[in-house]
Amino acid sequence: MHDLNDDGILSHGRDILRAEGAAVLRAADALDASFCRGVKMILGCSGSVVVTGIGKAGLVARKISATLASTGTPSHFLHPAEALHGDLGALRADDVVLALSQSGETEEITRLLPHLAARRVAIVALTGRAESALGRAAAVVVATGALREACALGLAPSTSTSLMLALGDAIALVTSSLRRFTAEDFAARHPGGSLGRQLMMVEDVMRPLAECRLAGPLDTVRSVFVRPLPARRTGAVMILDDEGSLAGIFTDSDLARLFERRHDAALDEPIGRVMTVQPTTLPVGTRLRDAVAILESRRLSELPVLDQAGRPVGLVDIVDLVGLVPPEVLATPRPAAAA
Repeated sequence: MHDLNDDGILSHGRDILRAEGAAVLRAADALDASFCRGVKMILGCSGSVVVTGIGKAGLVARKISATLASTGTPSHFLHPAEALHGDLGALRADDVVLALSQSGETEEITRLLPHLAARRVAIVALTGRAESALGRAAAVVVATGALREACALGLAPSTSTSLMLALGDAIALVTSSLRRFTAEDFAARHPGGSLGRQLMMVEDVMRPLAECRLAGPLDTVRSVFVRPLPARRTGAVMILDDEGSLAGIFTDSDLARLFERRHDAALDEPIGRVMTVQPTTLPVGTRLRDAVAILESRRLSELPVLDQAGRPVGLVDIVDLVGLVPPEVLATPRPAAAA
């Protein structure tokens, strides 16, 4: 029994984490050919991997199914009780069922087994006992083994569900690796939320060239800055040479420095004399997360985006990234673009 003070609470919490962590490490050492057979069966599945379980194991099953689906393996969750009331119709002969039950004798799961056999649907079981009803019905058993729950009573599913989750992740991610699942594949499945935004390409968020401020090297600074602004204001002017390649960049901060240093005469000189030559740029195809990392590490506000020939196709402006990237990245003001 642990004391109701901070030391006692911390000690109890650490005991639980250590118990669950130790079970996962033991399972890692005990992995054998059955794990390989399970992965190969799922890899070779031409239908869907249907994951099932009840109670806490059912919640873990939902997460494993979601991980499979998001990493390249078609999958959905089947509630074992609902399956007996019509949802069996979602099963096809080319599916594989991944069934979770620590005891292997869970009533809702065992009642499902004859119907899976009748449909000739192969089963991969995550269970503690290969000789259980689930284990005997399965084509492959990835054993969790005998274990004690981390609950003080040894009853609440805790160690068993942590182990099932870890084994499910291992199956899903090894299968994904064998499929040669790429970052592009991952991005296609995660278009929403913070993760999806980080995996976007800069082309998805940049200002196209038609909406950028452009100038030639011989244009005077004054003539450039008296021109009408694009619909979306930006503090950067991209200077293009006669071939349309990027010659340099000039920003509002550069203009402010001319005034601060009392270089007023430079306003009527060619912008090519005061621009930043060879500024930091991004190639087409850069992921947004990498662009943000460059903006942050180099303290920049704008990044021209270039095609393979070195011609600008647009501009990433930090103003446009507000709401697309974590706010702490955008918190610190940045000076003008520099090489």
